[in-house]
Amino acid sequence: MRLVILQNSATVGEWSAKYVMKRINDFKPGPDKYFVLGLPTGSTPLAMYKKLIEFHKAGRISFKYVKTFNMDEYVGLPRDHPESYHYYMWNEFFKHIDIVPENVHILDGNAEDLVAECNLFEEKIKEAGGIELFIGGIGPDGHIAFNEPGSSLTSRTRVKTLAQDTLEANARFFNNDISKVPQSALTVGVGTVMDAKEVMILITGAHKSFALYKAIEDGVNHMWTVSAFQMHPATLFICDEDATLELRVKTVKYFKGLMGVHSKLIEGI
Repeated sequence: MRLVILQNSATVGEWSAKYVMKRINDFKPGPDKYFVLGLPTGSTPLAMYKKLIEFHKAGRISFKYVKTFNMDEYVGLPRDHPESYHYYMWNEFFKHIDIVPENVHILDGNAEDLVAECNLFEEKIKEAGGIELFIGGIGPDGHIAFNEPGSSLTSRTRVKTLAQDTLEANARFFNNDISKVPQSALTVGVGTVMDAKEVMILITGAHKSFALYKAIEDGVNHMWTVSAFQMHPATLFICDEDATLELRVKTVKYFKGLMGVHSKLIEGI
């Protein structure tokens, strides 16, 4: 497990974008060899998406041979709703790059059979050869995707009822009216993300510092689902200074002392 501590959310966005670009370019994707990328939504990855768009427009990266799988989607929200994750992904990222629409996979929260939709999503990931790099963010309660506290750490893609904390946190996207926030969502499971060859988790802000403490320093606990990634053979946590406020000074010094090693992960970019 690696923890990369950077100055602020902007540097987290730039560093993570450089890492994604390097991973894709080093992979050398082509018609018979697609790079499979797992993607999140929310405010944390926006800076990363903006930088990736910049890199693409500068001719430094192509997404023509990249397949994507998004983490989650609300149930019952129309695709063209400004807060749907379909809308978010196309407006914040996909329409600005050269990805082929058929290679984009986002769960359909309006499917007639939601369970069948979730099972099909898992099958599509397998057909694509598994996910090379899964990027995620976390909530203040340590949930990844919509794997709320108490979720099984071996869970697969499924329908999930959202916790009160999540409803309250997401109300800001619905004019601060909690009654407008969908009560359930489709989400990849913790086990689904754990199956990826590599996982990169972005954590920014003091309000997520206790969740980072639970992810890094405390034990594996299904009440803090992000803690499961202590057990993944290739987890990369990228955080800003504010997110480290609950970590021990010794922990912060240790990982900061490894910045020379971590810098090599984006060497040459």
